[in-house]
Amino acid sequence: MNWLTSLNAHLSRWAMYIAVACLLGIVGVVVGSVIWRYILNDAPSWSEQVALVLVINVAMFGAAAGVRDAGHIGMESLIGLLPKVYQFWIGNLVGLITICFGISLVWGCSMMADSVWDNKMPTLGISEAFRYIPCIAAGVLIILFSIEHLIAMFTDKEVIPSWH
Repeated sequence: MNWLTSLNAHLSRWAMYIAVACLLGIVGVVVGSVIWRYILNDAPSWSEQVALVLVINVAMFGAAAGVRDAGHIGMESLIGLLPKVYQFWIGNLVGLITICFGISLVWGCSMMADSVWDNKMPTLGISEAFRYIPCIAAGVLIILFSIEHLIAMFTDKEVIPSWH
């Protein structure tokens, strides 16, 4: 488990770095677009598409890092009232459902990326598949992070968040 914890901590950190960099990119693209449009009177055609791709990256990599650090939405207050045995099994059920979600994300987005690989984003000239690649990567990360949480529950250990 030590190698998985170390790997996941690094992957989670990098996922958050990518999300933050893309968030800064969104700010730069939107501010630049406003300046071009209203000050220079020349709106860039590519800014909306770039911002949309960056938003997808922020959402997907941020969500994956949230799964690793147990920052996802849960019913902690309700589950906390249950006996420890039920907390254990509900935690495992949540982990398994999260793995199923990650598998669905990887599979569905792989199918979508494959189906649009030959299509180009009109203003960028790159494949439409680039909208789905971050989702595939985030799905793989969610699966890895959920497996780590399940192993930690069965070995009675705690997953230490990658930011501490």
